[in-house]
Amino acid sequence: MIEFRIDRRSGVATYLQIVQQVKHALRLGLLELGDRLPTAKEVVAATAINPNTVLRAYQELGREGLVESRPGLGTFVSKSLAGPAIAPDAPLRTGLETWMTTARSAGLAREDVEALVKDAIDRSFANERRSDIN
Repeated sequence: MIEFRIDRRSGVATYLQIVQQVKHALRLGLLELGDRLPTAKEVVAATAINPNTVLRAYQELGREGLVESRPGLGTFVSKSLAGPAIAPDAPLRTGLETWMTTARSAGLAREDVEALVKDAIDRSFANERRSDIN
């Protein structure tokens, strides 16, 4: 089951953090079709956030067709976002893990790695953003 981590200093709304974390878990195959998400009560106990925030996140995920609520049973994953290119044994993923080991061995801090990765993503997808604007 997924455990949510809320960063109150991130500037990202709490419900969006939950939505993003569920989507990441779906992409990575950590959540699969039929998996139950934690109840609002369980999330509140673990994170000390308002239960309405959890419900708002789950409603957003439901609107996107990623989860469905089953009254009396909970909220369940109804769609996967996982692709074969990021499976645990996929060459791209193992290559990235090797790169991460090299980056850490070179003394890079988490923030350094995040900055490098964000820059690489921005550069790689720059053309897509330009075509979205036009």
